[in-house]
Amino acid sequence: MKKKIALLVSTLVICGLVLYCLQALLVPKYMTGKHKEGALIGEYYDNAGNNDVIFIGDCEVYENFSPITLWEEYGITSYIRGSAQQLIWQSYYLMEETFQYETPDVMVFNVLSMKYDTPQSTGSQSQREAYNRMTLDGMRWSESKWNAIQASMTEEEKEKEAEFSYLFPLLRYHDRWSDLTAEDFQYWFTKDQVSDNGYLMQVGVKPLEDEHVERPLVDYSFGENSWYYLDKMVELCKSKGTQLVLIKAPALSPVWWPQWDAQIEEYAEENGLLYINMLEYQEEIGIDWTTDTYDTGLHLNVYGAEKAASWFGKVLQEQCSVPDRRNDTEVAALWAEKAKTYHDRKAELEAQEQ
Repeated sequence: MKKKIALLVSTLVICGLVLYCLQALLVPKYMTGKHKEGALIGEYYDNAGNNDVIFIGDCEVYENFSPITLWEEYGITSYIRGSAQQLIWQSYYLMEETFQYETPDVMVFNVLSMKYDTPQSTGSQSQREAYNRMTLDGMRWSESKWNAIQASMTEEEKEKEAEFSYLFPLLRYHDRWSDLTAEDFQYWFTKDQVSDNGYLMQVGVKPLEDEHVERPLVDYSFGENSWYYLDKMVELCKSKGTQLVLIKAPALSPVWWPQWDAQIEEYAEENGLLYINMLEYQEEIGIDWTTDTYDTGLHLNVYGAEKAASWFGKVLQEQCSVPDRRNDTEVAALWAEKAKTYHDRKAELEAQEQ
């Protein structure tokens, strides 16, 4: 009987290892090419702990702020938990999960995603799923991940019970054999860090030439679901003793309508929150749209991101009392390594641009 049990256990262990190895091989790696942002969420866990500031949001945080600049100029330890088209319910559950690893002094949430009230039904199913997976696949198993999955799926996906393919990505990528590349084998079990504490560096320059124009909306009201999750963020941060700061990052498209801005201003005032629309401080920040963007004003390049961080760091210390950690020998040694990696990456990318 004992031999049968041992054989059964051994068989289950071997099957589990085989399935784990297959899944590790078949899931996308996001190490090279145009979609490195798919690796961002998973990189946090190796950098969790002792971050006084956590940024949460979409590309307007992970491309527009340099944590290394915050450290070098202010001694602020920070991390960006950003992902492509991160929706507000995903931001909430990432925020909730973050508190399992650390309790920062400040959570910074970029409010652009308030414009999306429900899981997106526009675009192809594959496009919607690709954005969801760039956030959800990188999260570790937890109740927060399960709830984020449930909140992110459309009714069509729920009918297909797609949530299980988010928990077990092998169910989604089992037929990806024909798409495997050398990258999949190179990064089968280990990956490089593509970001600098969540910041995805861009050194290219593509200046703004024409103003971004969008058609006016029929209704500028944010939806009930967006307000619901923003309320939950406020309650969560209060329960943890963490300051919640709302920002609109300095990016020109999508257009941030004055009607949206007024709603956030009113909400912040009612809830005792700091809200900063950085578009109103472009000149003070020093952003030059001919040199500080790599895609005509949609996002900042590294030169703009350093300016934005330099300006915002002063706000964090003067208005939020975030401490300067540069006198902590252990912390300073760790961030010296991070800074070296950052500057080496910057020099390498700049050399490639020449």
